[in-house]
Amino acid sequence: MKNRDSSLEKILLANLKNGDKDAFSTIFSAYYSDLVFFAFSFVKSASTAEDIVQDTFIKLWEDRYTVNITKSLNSYLLKAIQNRCIDWYRHRDIMINYSNSVVNNNRLLECDTENWLNRSELEGQIKKALQNISPELSEAFRMNRFEGLKYSEIAKKLNVSVRTIEVRIGKALQLLREHLNEYLTAIVFTGIFNSGLWPWWSEPSYTWPIG
Repeated sequence: MKNRDSSLEKILLANLKNGDKDAFSTIFSAYYSDLVFFAFSFVKSASTAEDIVQDTFIKLWEDRYTVNITKSLNSYLLKAIQNRCIDWYRHRDIMINYSNSVVNNNRLLECDTENWLNRSELEGQIKKALQNISPELSEAFRMNRFEGLKYSEIAKKLNVSVRTIEVRIGKALQLLREHLNEYLTAIVFTGIFNSGLWPWWSEPSYTWPIG
């Protein structure tokens, strides 16, 4: 989302303020999936994350004539989601006795929404980086990460040993880290890989892809 054209965003916002339903639909489609992922990193529930995002868009439509967005639309929506996640913790019945400690969680309150790295951006960068490493390394990584094959299955398909596949994927991970250094720095602070959705990229002791 960070790389979306700012001039197009301004046009969409202007049209939204005029009550343009098509502009709203375009904004919804462009931001929805990344916002659900962002919300999920806090509430750990897919259905709750979707509810929070949907409520945020309902509010955006209700306030379309008066909404005041001083920064980017991306930043505005991320902050709105963040605030709704905090409210969700505060009002959740089963958390009432210790909601204060949850709401005061530093990762939630201090999350830098300006620099949040979205899943779609990361996926795109990974695929781009894979083009810059050797075919044998990227092939093993793709078969494991994207096709869900185990090391033994990959080894059989490529007619090599399981150890060879382990080495290839290990090298691929190392090279990807180097190519994605800027993005991984953001990930450390946003906690994407701590959400349990990126189990193949932990360090220093690797939790390898499906092995």
